Amino acid sequence: MNPFAEFPPALILLLGALLVPFLKGNWKSVYVIALPALTLLYILQLDSSEGWKFNVFSFTDEAVDFLRVDKLSKAFGIIFSLNAVIAFVFAFYVKNSTQHVAALVYIGSAIGTVFAGDLVSVYVFWEGMAISSTFVILSRKTEKAKAAGFRYIMVHLLGGLFLLAGIVITVANQGGSIAFNGFDFATEQHAGTWLILIGILVNAGAPPLSAWLPDSYPEASVTGGLILSAYTTKTAVYTLLRGYPGWEPLIWIGCAMSVYGIIYALLENDMRRILAYSIINQVGFMVCAAGIGSPEAISGATAHAFCHIIYKSLLWMSAGAVLYRIGKSKCTDLGGLYKTMPLTLIFGTIGALAISAVPGTSGFTSKTIIIHAAEYSDQAGIFWAWLILEAASAGVFLHAGIKFPYFVFFNKDQGHRPKEAPGSMLIAMFILSFLCIFFGIYPQPLYDLLPYAVDYNAYTWSHIITQMQLLMLSALVFFLFLPMLKRTATISLDFDWFYRKALPPLGRGLDKTLNGTNAAVSRGFTSGVIAPIVNFFESGASRFVAWILTPFWMSLGYSAEKIDAKQQSLFKRAKRGAFPIGITAFFAVILLGLLSLIFLLEK
Repeated sequence: MNPFAEFPPALILLLGALLVPFLKGNWKSVYVIALPALTLLYILQLDSSEGWKFNVFSFTDEAVDFLRVDKLSKAFGIIFSLNAVIAFVFAFYVKNSTQHVAALVYIGSAIGTVFAGDLVSVYVFWEGMAISSTFVILSRKTEKAKAAGFRYIMVHLLGGLFLLAGIVITVANQGGSIAFNGFDFATEQHAGTWLILIGILVNAGAPPLSAWLPDSYPEASVTGGLILSAYTTKTAVYTLLRGYPGWEPLIWIGCAMSVYGIIYALLENDMRRILAYSIINQVGFMVCAAGIGSPEAISGATAHAFCHIIYKSLLWMSAGAVLYRIGKSKCTDLGGLYKTMPLTLIFGTIGALAISAVPGTSGFTSKTIIIHAAEYSDQAGIFWAWLILEAASAGVFLHAGIKFPYFVFFNKDQGHRPKEAPGSMLIAMFILSFLCIFFGIYPQPLYDLLPYAVDYNAYTWSHIITQMQLLMLSALVFFLFLPMLKRTATISLDFDWFYRKALPPLGRGLDKTLNGTNAAVSRGFTSGVIAPIVNFFESGASRFVAWILTPFWMSLGYSAEKIDAKQQSLFKRAKRGAFPIGITAFFAVILLGLLSLIFLLEK
């Protein structure tokens, strides 16, 4: 079998990124759109996983598998590459090679992760995502972006260490097997699987390890935040669905995420931080589905991840268009934009309705599968999880469905009169808006992509009535409590407060203790003890010879200046190890004399 007959689709993006710096102008923009489009076409025709398996480790007979193709990996690969095409259409105006290269490597690494067939290849692409996404943040080139990028990479390096430690322990427990086919909750709980899970949850944005997300994504560029919103957390969802289906703690972690994201999104003043916290909320539904672990829940999480990427990208595009035109992101600085950016408003509202699971949108046909799976699961205590998800579904409409468009487009007019978004941005938003409505009205093409067959109909009267009741209740609560929901120019403290405040003094303390100890040792031992010893062995013998020869030179009538010159010459020769033959013979005679004396004394 030719190993190159089928190759990892990630290579199209990873290798294609190398040519980006050599292209100019619109050709560069066309090229970066073409790469993920080609990747999408390639993924669509994949139907097997033959090839790209290499035996590289001596401790196992298993091959490193860079291409595992099944319905789960293919569904994520399709939406990852499709979203990339549309995101680069939105970013057509961007000519920054650094940002494009970082984004392509980031997306390629995410696609590489979902097609990786073993723990080793997962880790390789996982770390590729962490490094390249950091450069996506840094490409904005502001001081805030640099600081956020530094904190971001620190958190993800920590998560990567958890993942690596877990892989090492797990491979050892599996007798050298590097397989990644799903861990059994009943029989495979050990330090390795739990450490891998923690590493994955860092990327999923699970509290208290979630503050990196609202801290970093809003500090990226207009298109950087858009691209970041789609991949890291959804790659984590994929690995949970692949490796941890049915792990019950994930149910409650997911429920906590869904509520946590809503609370902070309601408190937030910055429109892009609202959307960042909303990611945590939405990913919570998917994490909960992974914990339920039934075929319906796994397919529901896959469908929701697919639709979430579409409508969340649409929301980030509408927010990005506003930021691009005005240069402001805080709700207290915005308002009245419906007058001059009506198309951006319409597209953003479609995204807001989709994330709120309004009937007729993609969120309704995907999120409700997860809620249905929770409702009819036979796991202990699942009723409370179902109740939390229902309440969280209503809360989504409160913060993303109403708050975001209201405060950005309809709040008190701040006097901004920007132009409508550029044409490429409007085209990208139109495509995503169409997909939100298409999959909401006709979800069967989406259901056909899912890993398990879905025997579910969202459009029953009970589903529609229940959902509309929740949505109308949320709308009523929003407008009744609108004075309390109006934001002021404040910030919300998250768990990042702890490492923002604790790490700088900790770093200074370590600098004073560890580096201070090192300096004291250097002064006391290196300079005080080692230096004299080194100096003795370096010049002690020559000084001894000079001391012996000085009376001889004086008897010859040498002046003080000439004796000093003789001594300096001797010292230089000693450092170079180059002596006249006579002096070397003199040393040899002295050494032989000393040896003879020692021999006689021992007799």
